[in-house]
Amino acid sequence: MNDMTNLGLESVEARTVQDYIDETPQWSDGTPVSTVPMTAMQWRIWGLAAAGKFFEGLVVFMTGVAMPLMSEEFGMGSFEHGLVGAASLFGILVGALTLGGLSDYFGRKLMFIIEMVIFIFFLVLLSVATSFAWIVVFLFGVGLALGCDYPTAHLVISESIPSSARGRLVLAAFAFQAVGALTGTALGYLILSLSPEIASWRLMYASAIIPGIIVLVGRFFVTESSHWLAAVGRMPEAEEQIRRLLKRRPDYPKHIKLKVKQGHHHHKKERTIRSLFSDKHRRATILASVPWFLQDLSTYGIGIFTPTILAAALGEIKVTHTHDITDIIANDMLAAKGAAFIDLLLLAGMIAAVLLSDRVGRMPLQMLGFIGCAVGLLVAAFSVDYSGGMQIFLIYVGFMLFNFMTNLGPNSQTYLIAGEVFPTHVRGLGAGFAAAAAKVGAVLTAFLFPILLADIGTKILLYGLAAASVLGAWVTWRFGIETKGMKLEDVGH
Repeated sequence: MNDMTNLGLESVEARTVQDYIDETPQWSDGTPVSTVPMTAMQWRIWGLAAAGKFFEGLVVFMTGVAMPLMSEEFGMGSFEHGLVGAASLFGILVGALTLGGLSDYFGRKLMFIIEMVIFIFFLVLLSVATSFAWIVVFLFGVGLALGCDYPTAHLVISESIPSSARGRLVLAAFAFQAVGALTGTALGYLILSLSPEIASWRLMYASAIIPGIIVLVGRFFVTESSHWLAAVGRMPEAEEQIRRLLKRRPDYPKHIKLKVKQGHHHHKKERTIRSLFSDKHRRATILASVPWFLQDLSTYGIGIFTPTILAAALGEIKVTHTHDITDIIANDMLAAKGAAFIDLLLLAGMIAAVLLSDRVGRMPLQMLGFIGCAVGLLVAAFSVDYSGGMQIFLIYVGFMLFNFMTNLGPNSQTYLIAGEVFPTHVRGLGAGFAAAAAKVGAVLTAFLFPILLADIGTKILLYGLAAASVLGAWVTWRFGIETKGMKLEDVGH
């Protein structure tokens, strides 16, 4: 490969941030190399963002294992169970809406650090909580940090990497949510094995504190987004940060001169929720928010069926209402094992999404995924007409198909799209709003499902969710904006 230092030294022409990031080297005969070599800083940013997603999966799924133990310690009823389940979801909703958009004002890096501080602070408090009320408050606090992370983690990755790899690298980081879920369930199981006591749930949360501190320290040593600095008119800083981001051996590019595309300068008046519904951004807002809302209805709805499905399919969970410590922990460990098996399918769907998003495109995968989810939900609905082994088989097949298709399609693509379809100056706000809209669906589901299940029954409820998935596919088709391979600077212009 030729020495890249010879390129363009005579007269340094002003280029955009993404032009510098996307530049590929050439062989000595002029043949371009197809991929952009990633720098150490780009990988560092990616790893620290992926760690945030890992913690989200870890804590959310660990709560599932911790819940029966908390329930025993604090004498929780079904209402209290609902509150604990909804607390972190409501925190994510508020965090995405209020903190997510702050990265458009204060920069990506500052919010990337602050969200980790909030996460560790509430995790420490959660592990020493003295009452049920404090558990709800501290889980809400953990949710605030995770809500801020939805847009921020996406932006720190997508604004620092080549356009050609954006889809797979953002989704590969997002996949660590599933890795965290698997680890959270496994860690919960391990802690119960080593320390079979009611208070073990505290140890589960405490186990994430030291890794969290390590990640927090790492985040102080990443670059600020040059896209954001350029959009707010801080060009000298933007040039310095892109130089640090692209530091490599041999040192290239040696000289950086940035320009901002016409119409890309920031507009403070535009940075409001109202502006997301202006003619300029309405289509992007609908595409980012509505399918994600519909997807979360089904995902969290299916989650409510999980314990029932596992209990029926495994046929081993005999004791349901018990206050014997041995039985509670045995049941809890069994459910953790079953949940880990289901999580593997989520991971398989995610791997497929990582491999296909930059090849097939975001819109086809999201539409295909929604239709696959609808089929899975219908198969599960048909199980109501059967009994015994056939019923368990249909529930399992439907459930597994749903889990795979949701991560191939809507679960991964809605996250990816939300951080790509808005221009730089409202990207944090738009992605945060979309994540909040999604969590409205999740919180609604957490509260309404037990009521609807009792009133209209499993079959009608699953039919309703299948219809929501079909609607998600239609909204994607009607308002679709394909961002595969597109430069972030060209989005929204």
